[in-house]
Formats: sequence, C-alpha cells, structure tokens
Amino acid sequence: MFDLGFSELILIAVVTLVVVGPERLPKVARTAGHLLGRLQRYVSDVKSDIQREMQLEELKKLQQQVEQQARELETSMRGQVQSVEADLAQTAAEAKSALDAQPATSAASVAAPVAEAVPAPVAAEGALLPDAPPGEPAVDSRQLELGLAPAAAPLANTSTDKA
Repeated sequence: MFDLGFSELILIAVVTLVVVGPERLPKVARTAGHLLGRLQRYVSDVKSDIQREMQLEELKKLQQQVEQQARELETSMRGQVQSVEADLAQTAAEAKSALDAQPATSAASVAAPVAEAVPAPVAAEGALLPDAPPGEPAVDSRQLELGLAPAAAPLANTSTDKA
C-alpha cells in the first residue's frame, strides 16, 4: 500500500519520539495500534460485504438462467405431449373408421378358426389337463385362457383342493 522502506520508518519513529516525547510515546503507540486494528477490521468487513454482494448477483443470474431453461423445457415438453396426443387421436380415428367400415362379425365366427388352431388336449400327457371327473370333458388351460372352453365345463374343476 505505502511504499516505505526501513530508513523512512526509522526517520518517522525519530520524529515521533521528538514531537511526542518519551513519556507519552507508549500510550500513543498503543492508541495507534488499536486504530490500525480497527481500520484493518473495517477494510476486511467492507471487502466481505462487497464479495457477498457479488456472489448474490451471481446467484440471481444463475437463478434466472435456471428459470429460463425450465420454461424452455416445459414449452418443449408441452409441444411433445400435444404432438403425441394429436398422433394418438388420429390413430384412434383411423381405427374407428376402419372398424365402422368392416361388417359386424359374431364372436362365434371369430372363435371357430381360433378353436381349430388350438390343438386338442393330449390325454396321455396329463400335465396339461386338469383332473376331470368321469363323464365330463377335460378342459385344456390354454383353452381357458383364450376363452374357448366348452360352455358345459365347470369352473370348479380347476381347484387343486380335494375334499
């Protein structure tokens, strides 16, 4: 801060000793030390306040950037959602029009080709067939899953508990 050399400090000390006198010199030196300490604390407080203000400014800028990016992301996501909804609505409309254009078919006409495609239960294997009482047809579990079980097949056959 001050460009003082050793010789200049000696000159200042001698002049102070002559002006103040040897009796009051320790008291003046002590007071000068206290004032210098206060000045240093004041300067460090001002520096920390300035640094805190600069950090606060940087945080405000960062907050604005994050908010702007969040707004951009929200806008982008809304656009994507609208696009997907429009595509879904278009597909649903196409499917509905395709279904309306086809003649109505009964469930029996749809189930007949599927029933032919499912192989008949193999009685020798036994693993695929539940234990059926004599006189009642055995129902394959695959037929049950597809909803092709005969109407007379009791559902109580599928339990494993034997009384």
